[in-house]
Formats: sequence, structure tokens, C-alpha cells
Amino acid sequence: MKQKENADLRQQNEMLEQKIKAFAPQIQRFLSEINAIVLDKEQQTTLALCCLIAGGHVLFEDLPGLGKTTLASSLAHLADLKFQRIQFTNDMLASDVIGINMFNQKEHQFEFKQGPIFTQILLADEINRSSPKTQSALLEAMEEGFTTVDGHRYELPKPFWVIATQNPLFQSGTYALPESQLDRFLMRLSLGYPSRQAEKVLLQQESRAALISMLTHVFHEQDILQLQSLVQQIFVSDVMQDYLLDLAAETRKKRHGLSTRGLLALKRAAQAYALIQQRAFVTPDDIQAVFVAVASHRIGLSEIETAQLLQHVAVS
Repeated sequence: MKQKENADLRQQNEMLEQKIKAFAPQIQRFLSEINAIVLDKEQQTTLALCCLIAGGHVLFEDLPGLGKTTLASSLAHLADLKFQRIQFTNDMLASDVIGINMFNQKEHQFEFKQGPIFTQILLADEINRSSPKTQSALLEAMEEGFTTVDGHRYELPKPFWVIATQNPLFQSGTYALPESQLDRFLMRLSLGYPSRQAEKVLLQQESRAALISMLTHVFHEQDILQLQSLVQQIFVSDVMQDYLLDLAAETRKKRHGLSTRGLLALKRAAQAYALIQQRAFVTPDDIQAVFVAVASHRIGLSEIETAQLLQHVAVS
């Protein structure tokens, strides 16, 4: 019986490895294409793809004009997914995001008019310029893939992915995102300024919008859904689970550390990163590659302080 179980596990692992290898050329092409648009940001684009195939949302914290919208548009185009953008302002209402029931005088009944949230990739631009009440309209959608209006629950398209941008809090007209909403983002990333060489290329080339329109689709909707399914099958050994638990325990020393949901997010992100690296199992390198982006916004530390926590935990 034990031999049969081991044989079945080996067969399942071989099938998983074959599926991962089948997607490898598309993943490499995807990263190559997007890095030709968003220059000098290979780590950030890899982690953004990691969020997409992990089924998690991503928050970019940056000054305006550093390529966040360009990155979101490129991701949507290459993935062949429907894309909507919401420019958040301080007078925006929750109904502007999720939609509203309007009375149809001809039919003498209310009809639901969908808001821009009913898409596959939603760019929530400058999300922290809207009030906390409007920001909270995204909470249910981000966590469950549904939204509720007047007691009626509406399912969102699949896959559903939120790319939100946040301006630094020292800028006027911004509101801090509540911890409950920050926790819904799988990762927080920052593009930052490009290198001098990259900016020179940007000066010489035509607009990013023109280049994006010339891109061909690399994935399709079913490809993304299949990749998200494969991520869940990536093997996490007992040793790696203990490493994840040790890291979570380290974040909780003398502070509010990773929640259980944050720990599960770290595991899922590491699985997605392993898949991108064409492996059917998670290694310490995968966990370390995503740890800062997954943990820093959840525990309230800077990226440098969060990275230092890795040095205090050894792999057993």
C-alpha cells in the first residue's frame, strides 16, 4: 500500500512538472515583453506576475508618474484580460466603484448598473485619495470575489485582480489605508525612479501607450485560471512549513506581527514564485524572494527592517 501511494505521488509530481514546463516559454515571453515596456524593474514585474498567478492583489506605493498605470495596462494586455481604471478622488462614493440600482420607468423595476469593479484587472489609481468608506467598498470584492448591493450579491468576473496605487501619506489629500484593507493585498511593491540609462531610453522611444498597443497577447483567460490552479499544487515540505512558521514567529516578537492570513499569503506567494522559476516545490529562496513584499505592509515595518528579520531565522 505504501509503495502504491509513493508511486502515485511520483506520478502526480511528474505530471505537475510537465504542466509547469509547458507554461515556461509563455512565462518567459511574458516577462520579456513587459520588461521591454517597464524598463529596469525586473524584480517588480516578476513579483507582479507572481501576484497574478497566485490570485492575490498588489499595492504599488509610489509618487505619481513612475509607470504604475503603464505596468497595469501592460499586464492586462499581455494576459488578454478585461481592464478598467478608477481614478479615486476625495468626493468619490462607494456606488461609483461597485454600481447602483436605478429605477427603470419602462419596466417599473430597479435594475443594477454595474460599476467599473466588474472587470478582470482593476487599476485602483491613487486609492488613498478617497475616503475610508469608499475604500471599504473594495474589501468584500478583494477577499471573496463578490460584491453586495442592497442585499443582493453579485459575482465578479474570474480571474479578478486589483492593482492599486497609493501616494505617500505626506502628500496632501491622502488617507491612510486601514489595516484590514492593507491585509487584502498579497504584496506591496514600489517601482521607484528608473535608472539614468532607462530614462534616456524613455526619452528616445515613442510613448508607452503606443508600444503597449503593439503587444500581442501571451496568455488568455483560461491560461491564467490554470496557472492559479497549478500554484495551489506546488509542494511545500514540512521543513519549508517550519521555516514559514519560524518567520511568522519572528515577526511577532515585541510587535503586532504576521496574522494567520498573512502567513497563508506568504505560502501562496512562495508557491507562485516557485512556479515562475519552473519548480514544482518551494525552496527557501522562493520564500525569501517574496517575504519583504508580503510582510512589510502587514507588520508596519520598512522594507529594510523587514528584510533584516530574514537574518534572524535559519532554515532547519
